[in-house]
Amino acid sequence: MMGVRWRLAIAVCVFVLSFVYALPTFLGQGSGLATLLPQSRVNLGLDLRGGIHLTLGVDVAKAVANTLAMVGQDLRRQAMDERFALLRPRVLGGQTLEFILPRAEHAEKLQAVVSKYYPQLELGSPKQADNGQLIYTARFSDTEVERLESMALDQALKTIRNRIDQFGVAEPDIRKQAGNRIQIQLPGISDPKRAVQLIGQTARLEFHLVRDDVDADKAIMPAGVIALPYQEKGDQSGKRMIAIERDSMLSGEDVEDARPAFDQMNQSYVSLTFNSRGGRVFEKVTSENVGRRMAIVLDEKVYSAPVIRERIGGGRASISGSFTTEEAQDLAIVLRAGSLPAPVTVLEERTVGPSLGQESIDSGVIASLVGAVLVLSFMGIYYRMSGLVADLMLVFTILILLAGMGAFGATLTLPGIAGIVLTIGMSVDANVLIFERIREELRNGYTPLAAVRAGFERAAIAIIDSNLTTIITAVILYQFGTGPVRGFAVTLSLGILASMFTAIFVSRGIFECMAQRAGSRGLSI
Repeated sequence: MMGVRWRLAIAVCVFVLSFVYALPTFLGQGSGLATLLPQSRVNLGLDLRGGIHLTLGVDVAKAVANTLAMVGQDLRRQAMDERFALLRPRVLGGQTLEFILPRAEHAEKLQAVVSKYYPQLELGSPKQADNGQLIYTARFSDTEVERLESMALDQALKTIRNRIDQFGVAEPDIRKQAGNRIQIQLPGISDPKRAVQLIGQTARLEFHLVRDDVDADKAIMPAGVIALPYQEKGDQSGKRMIAIERDSMLSGEDVEDARPAFDQMNQSYVSLTFNSRGGRVFEKVTSENVGRRMAIVLDEKVYSAPVIRERIGGGRASISGSFTTEEAQDLAIVLRAGSLPAPVTVLEERTVGPSLGQESIDSGVIASLVGAVLVLSFMGIYYRMSGLVADLMLVFTILILLAGMGAFGATLTLPGIAGIVLTIGMSVDANVLIFERIREELRNGYTPLAAVRAGFERAAIAIIDSNLTTIITAVILYQFGTGPVRGFAVTLSLGILASMFTAIFVSRGIFECMAQRAGSRGLSI
């Protein structure tokens, strides 16, 4: 009898916990009782709640080129620290770094610096110019290119996730796909256009020195100089061009924090704080270029180009422009979350209306209720009192399933509702196996208690084997499937585990208690 009491005590504890974790899903956000319960709840997926579905393409080749350009600038600074010069590092074709070594006798120093600080670079044989200077080319190794491309995709995924989290979207579904693509599902988005702009904005922030000695309207720019549109206050046309040096001094990777703010004229701007490396470089650049203008470039547009009056320490700067308060807020979000390592392109955009989601919910609920009523009725009629116990276990199974989804903050999708309906059938299937085993043992002359124990022990093996293979399939679906398929796998897995617990563990305690009380009257089965 101690075994029965132990089983029933555990069942009661699980029931109470399941009720506590399932209840927040059915209570409104503003309910007073909801403040006393766990905050996690079952969230509705894109197909039920409505929202947007995006597929983004990431230009990982551009990320490799940007990294190569930054390495070129770092190599030039490292050469200065080693007391020799490198001139005009530039990226050719997105894959090759070219630079000039003015003095051939420093070739060994260059080799030593590259070997020590930049082992990922493969340095080519130099070509000697007419003036005796050596022209070097360098490339990333194939292994490094693969690493950078994979890292760019992972960083883009992380950056987009950070932006969406700060944007305030509950339960987004963000995952990598083949072909350097990222799939995004945003349930419950009320402003899809702003969300797409926030997610797809590269927010590539760079600081370049301005070349005031170059006419930006010329068709052909000198080597190492580019012309970009200048977004002046009150002018959104972008017709005015400004010439800047191609190589950047700093990038958004050196930004530690970004916040929207207002100037004395109540105009919005974004305040930047650099990290330790960015602060040192910014201070050095401003001290070496007093009197020159520095362009602040965001996504290939110059937003401001102030004159460097003095050395600027403290690691702080600002971006001013024709920003609205909302634009400054969004820009601060993307800079704070990190700039995308490469441009992204929206390859596919689909909007799912909430009316379709509500229709899907209604259809799924009706299907679940009809299935549950038919199953409950059949079990009660065919197995009598034992069937009612099975019905009780079915309700307990669904409660555990909803509690598990709520505790993990899982997302319920339309295929997930199908998984719940399937759980109803599989839960009853386990009870049918047990009941038929008990019937067989009773026909063989066993006492009710002995028949119950033998029936559960022999049926449990078949139940565990069949459910284990189903769980393995569900795990594979979750690992390799997309959003809706993963929703089905989650509900199916939780449902199987819950049904095994109620059918094998809980109902055995109830049946042993019933068999002990039945005596010679036998079981109602």
